[in-house]
Amino acid sequence: MKIFIHTMYFIPEFGSAPILMSELAEGLAARGHDVEVDTTLPRVPREPAYAGRFLVRERRSGYAVRRVLTNSTGRRFGRLIAWSLYTLDTILHLARVRRGDVVFLRLPPLQLGVTGILARYLRGARVLLNVQDIHPDLSIESGLLRNRLAIRAALRFERWIYDNHATIVVISQGFKRNLAAKGVAPSKIAVLPNWVDTDVLAPGPKANPVAARLGLADAFVLMYSGTISISSYKTLVSVLDAAALLREVPDVKFVIVGEGFKAADLKAEAARRRLPNVLFLPFQPYGDLPGLLAGADVLLVPLDKDKSLLSVPSKLYNFMSAGRPIFGLALPESEVVQIIENAGCGVCAPPDDAGAIAAAVRGLRADPARRAEMGERGRAYALANVSRAAVLAAFEKLMAEMP
Repeated sequence: MKIFIHTMYFIPEFGSAPILMSELAEGLAARGHDVEVDTTLPRVPREPAYAGRFLVRERRSGYAVRRVLTNSTGRRFGRLIAWSLYTLDTILHLARVRRGDVVFLRLPPLQLGVTGILARYLRGARVLLNVQDIHPDLSIESGLLRNRLAIRAALRFERWIYDNHATIVVISQGFKRNLAAKGVAPSKIAVLPNWVDTDVLAPGPKANPVAARLGLADAFVLMYSGTISISSYKTLVSVLDAAALLREVPDVKFVIVGEGFKAADLKAEAARRRLPNVLFLPFQPYGDLPGLLAGADVLLVPLDKDKSLLSVPSKLYNFMSAGRPIFGLALPESEVVQIIENAGCGVCAPPDDAGAIAAAVRGLRADPARRAEMGERGRAYALANVSRAAVLAAFEKLMAEMP
C-alpha cells in the first residue's frame, strides 16, 4: 500500500504524539508499505538544524518525511493559525495522492478532516481518521471557545467532518460513546488504543545515569512527563497545592517534565509559592526517556475535572510499560481511573482535592512493596494489551480492509 501519514507532531519534536507517529511510519514501512509522512518543521531554537528553513524533505528508516513551516507560537490564536496553515498545505499537496492510496490523518487539528474529505471524494483515496482528542469539546470545556454562535458552528463542523468519513479510529471506548452520542454511526468507529514500544519503555533501576544527572536518585520522586496543556493545567495546580502540604517531608520531590501551552503559567504559580520540593525540567531526548521514567517512584497522570471524560492520555500506557505505579488524578467515572483500577497498577484521587493527593503520596511513600507490586501489574497489562506489534498489526489490517 501507498500510505500518506498526516500529523502535525513528529520526531525530533518531544512528546507522545511524535513518538507514536514515528513508530507508526517505521512499523508500516518495515512491513513493506510505501510510507510518506507530511508534518511540520520542529521548533527552533530547540532544533537549530531547521532554523531558516521553509520546506525540508528527509528519509528516515525506510520512509519519506516532508516538513513544512507553520506558526509555532503557543498562544490560542497562534495555534489556530498553525493548524490552518498546516491543513492548507496538506490540501495543496493532495495531487500526490492516487486512487486507492491510504491517507491517515491524526486529529487534532479537526480542520485536517477537510483534507480527508477532499482526498476521499476528489482523489479516490481510502481515508482513516485517527481521533486523539475530542475537539471542539476540549476547547469548549476549557473556556477557550465561549461564543454561542462559534460553539454551534464548531459542533456542526465536527459533525460534518465525521459524517464524510467512512473509517474513524478512536483511542478509547469513551471516545466512541462521545461520537456515537453526536450521531456518528458506531459501525464506522473502531477502537484501537495508543501503543507502547514495550521493548524500549521497560522497567529499569532508579539509580541510572539519567536520574543521577537530573538529581532524582536520592529523592522520593512523583513525576509528570508530558505536555502541560489545557487538559491537565488545573490538576497540576492541585499537585502544587499538595506539594505545599508536603513541603516538610524531606525526601518528597514533585518533578514536572515538559512544555506546552500552559507551562509558563504553571511555572509562575510554583515560583510564586516558593515550593522547594517542585522541580521543572524541559522535555528530555527520547533516548533518555526510559532512564527518566525509571528515576521516578510514582508517575502522575493528571486530567482536569472537566476533561476527565474526554481523554485517555497515551502516557498512561507508556508509564505502565515502564513498570512504575501510576497515580491517576481524574474523576472516578473516567476511563483513566477505570483502567488503573482494573489493572491494579496504581492509586487514584480526585483531581481537585489536594488533601487527598497529599494523603495518597504519604501512603505510597510508606509502602515500597505495594509500589513494586503495582509496577509489575502495570507492566503486565501493557505487554498483554498495548504492545506496539499488536496495535500496529491491527492498524495495518484495518487499512487493508477500508472501503
